[in-house]
Order: sequence, then structure tokens, then C-alpha cells
Amino acid sequence: MRLIFPGDLFGTQVMVFGKAQQTLVAAADSVVAPIDRAALADATLRHPRLALALTALEQIESASLADRLATVAKMPARARVAGMLLEIRGRMRRGDPAIGDSFSPGLTQEEIGDAIGLTAVHVNRMLRQLEDQALIARAGGRVTILDEAGMRRAAGRNDRGDGADLSWLPEVQPA
Repeated sequence: MRLIFPGDLFGTQVMVFGKAQQTLVAAADSVVAPIDRAALADATLRHPRLALALTALEQIESASLADRLATVAKMPARARVAGMLLEIRGRMRRGDPAIGDSFSPGLTQEEIGDAIGLTAVHVNRMLRQLEDQALIARAGGRVTILDEAGMRRAAGRNDRGDGADLSWLPEVQPA
């Protein structure tokens, strides 16, 4: 399951395959802005930085999915839930840097479980465990990360998206 947050680019498989390769279900009201293949091709020819930025975004997404796959395959439930909460908050922050330690994941426990291979009951149990260990607090549909370092240790990995180096992208050329 791929999670899509405000500002995310998705559905780029259509550019390659000509039709959607996935089913997308919005968990909340959403606005989708389709991008015409020919218009995108023209824009990337005129603006090489755009082409490189799109490539970088796809690589960040690919790394995120690979990390989640590895997590589901070999990490215990507590690490999966901690990692998912950090990933959700990190992705939300990329769209809105004002998001602090408290955030509303916008997903049910069942949806979180679907993304990391756990039942909703097991997700709930792990959330309670993270609360009992004073790593997070929950209230009113919000999660607050109380101990960032502890959560990263619990997750057993870092969010590589936070360390993405985009300094190699060429500067925007004035028109």
C-alpha cells in the first residue's frame, strides 16, 4: 500500500504504461490535478531541473517503499508501527514544514495495519506499548512523538527521505 499525502506526485506509471497500474482510493477529500503526458514531456525539455526533480522524487518514493518492504519482512510489530508513524509524520512535514511533533495521521489503525502487514488489533496493542514506554501520546485522533530518538531506535531505521540530498539539482535559470 502506498500512502499519498498533499503535494505528492502519483500515478506516473501512466506516463510509461499508458494506463493506471494501481487502484487509488482516497481516505479523505482530495483534489487531483491530472498532468498531460505531452505537456509534461514539453515542460521537462524546457526545464531540465524539473525532469531531474521528478527523477529524485521517484527515487525517494522507491527507497521509502523498499524500506517498508524490508520492515514488513523482518521487523517486529513494534518497530513496524514506530517506523510507520515516523514515516507518516515525515511525509506530512515535507508537505507542511510547520507540522511539529503532534500530528493527525489521517489513517485508521486498520489502514496502518494494511500498510505494514498487521491486524488493527495488533496495531492498537503496539500503539499502547509505545505510549506505555513514553515514546508517544495519543489524544483526539492525534499522535504526539514525545521521544524522537527513542522512536527512531524503536523503528530500527531512519527515514531516508529526511536525508535526501537535492543539492546536485541545477539552479533555476531566469527566463
